[in-house]
Amino acid sequence: MNNPIFTGVCTALVTPFIDGKINYPMAEMLIRRQIDSGVKAIVLSGTTGEASTLSDGEKIELFRRCKSYVGDSCLIIGGTGTNSTAHSLELSIAAQTAGVDGLLMVTPYYNKATPDGLYIHYRSIAQAVSLPIIVYNVPSRTGLDIPISVYAKLSSVPNLVGVKEASSDITKITKTRCACGSRFTIWTGNDDLIVPAMSLGALGVISVLSNVCPRETADMANAALAGDFDTASSLQCQLQPLVELLFCEVNPIPVKAAMRYLGYDCGRCRLPLTELTKENQNRLKAFFG
Repeated sequence: MNNPIFTGVCTALVTPFIDGKINYPMAEMLIRRQIDSGVKAIVLSGTTGEASTLSDGEKIELFRRCKSYVGDSCLIIGGTGTNSTAHSLELSIAAQTAGVDGLLMVTPYYNKATPDGLYIHYRSIAQAVSLPIIVYNVPSRTGLDIPISVYAKLSSVPNLVGVKEASSDITKITKTRCACGSRFTIWTGNDDLIVPAMSLGALGVISVLSNVCPRETADMANAALAGDFDTASSLQCQLQPLVELLFCEVNPIPVKAAMRYLGYDCGRCRLPLTELTKENQNRLKAFFG
């Protein structure tokens, strides 16, 4: 099996704001908490990090500062996918210069590219950088589900190392394994399917849940990696009520509210995302006591 860029938990970190700007001291505090909890990789400027409302300049500065802060203690993976190949390529080159350890590239959204278009999009960017690239398939956001046949072609590109699979079809994990073998690593993007996905061959999760409870999420994934599915499934069941709360409204609205209850004020989401409804605020408040 090829060595994956990471196994276990990678946290899709929220982007903290203060007075409308990125709150870098809070970002460092959040990252330190992740590292101290055993998390070895962090995605910045992903869906949870509100990539769609960050400027290119903000993304690159976030990558640069956070990688400088963590050094070799943690992998920093930069979200550089857009719906334009040229824009994604430019952003990926800049992220590489900023020092990130890898890239997470969402499927081009809105365009609805053909299978050939998807392959050429990812291959073009992979050929322009030396970093490992994780494909990000999230059909509920992009309107497009990457076909297995495209994964099979992408798996032959050396630095296209795997996929964050966030479709709702658990059988896609099995089908991808059958088509690509061990040369194309799978990470689930669904916190409610961490253990089921890992039982089928996924090597971890790129997680929203671990923003709130990094230690418990890491323990669950590590148990699954060790083949201790009794422990892993027990933790999955224990964490399921929280997972449901964190997705009671569109991500990252609930997780940012949850972080405030834990004492980490990460500010509000940028518009057009709004505050959590009063009803769901009360649900979170009751959960955290």
